[in-house]
Order: sequence, then C-alpha cells, then structure tokens
Amino acid sequence: MTSTELKASLRDLFITAAKDVDCGGGRKAIILYVPYKLLKSFNKIQIRLVRELEKKFSGRHVIVVAQRTILSKSYARDQKSKGLRPRSRTLTAVQNAILDDIVYPTEILGKRTRVKTDGKRLMKITLDSKDQANVESKLETFSSVYNKLTNKQVAFEFE
Repeated sequence: MTSTELKASLRDLFITAAKDVDCGGGRKAIILYVPYKLLKSFNKIQIRLVRELEKKFSGRHVIVVAQRTILSKSYARDQKSKGLRPRSRTLTAVQNAILDDIVYPTEILGKRTRVKTDGKRLMKITLDSKDQANVESKLETFSSVYNKLTNKQVAFEFE
C-alpha cells in the first residue's frame, strides 16, 4: 500500500489523544487513543500505520488503544434509561480490552495469574507464535505500557 492509499484510508479517521510513555532503559513509546467506534477501521490499517509512524518517530514504538469508559460499581442510571451497568464498562472488561488493543496484530491464546507468596500478582499472557518475529522486540514495551495504563504486572510468552 502506498502512502497515498494510506492517506485516503485515514481521511475519515481521527485520534482523540496521544501520550508519550517512558518504558525504561531509555526507550519510549507513543500511545494513540482512538474513539472506540473507529477502532475496527484503525485495525484494518494498523500494521501499515504503525510501521510508518515508527519510521517517523525513530526509536519509539507506537501503540493504538481505544478510548473506553469505566463505570463504577455504584453507577446509577437516570430516569429514562434504567438497568444495570453494562459488562463492557466494568474495570475488568476494560482492562482486558486494553490488553487486546496493545498486542493487536497478535492473538492472545491464554492468561494465567500467578500470585507470589508476598501477595503480588503477575499475569502471564500467552501469545500466538506465528507473529513472534514481528512482535518479540516489542514485548517489554507492551508490558510497561500495560503497567502504566492499568497498574498491573504482566509477562508475555509465546506458544
């Protein structure tokens, strides 16, 4: 795909925010927040878009994440719309969706939570090995970005 085709596909899309994150070891990452409704459109061109943006911002990884809403447990609806809080707006669902967004071109095959004796939790994420060549250099960036966004420790491995 040429840059003119990429421009044409980006014409209807927009980014709500961009955040510069320090990943440790002198590396940095850029998180692009996109509206949730446009995430599927971004995913269609994400591989090419990320490659072009990483060329432009040399030495930085680019990650696309959807802008999602978390509603508290005590969420009370107004008179017009009665009902419970949607499952997609819970803290757990949003954090799982953020994890899916961060590793997007790759699929998550499994998740394990390891609780250490001191009470710390470490999530072990198993990724699909077919994308190992493309993603392996970004694994530390993925874990540090997820830690910055959700305050959870995560480790990635391939199966």
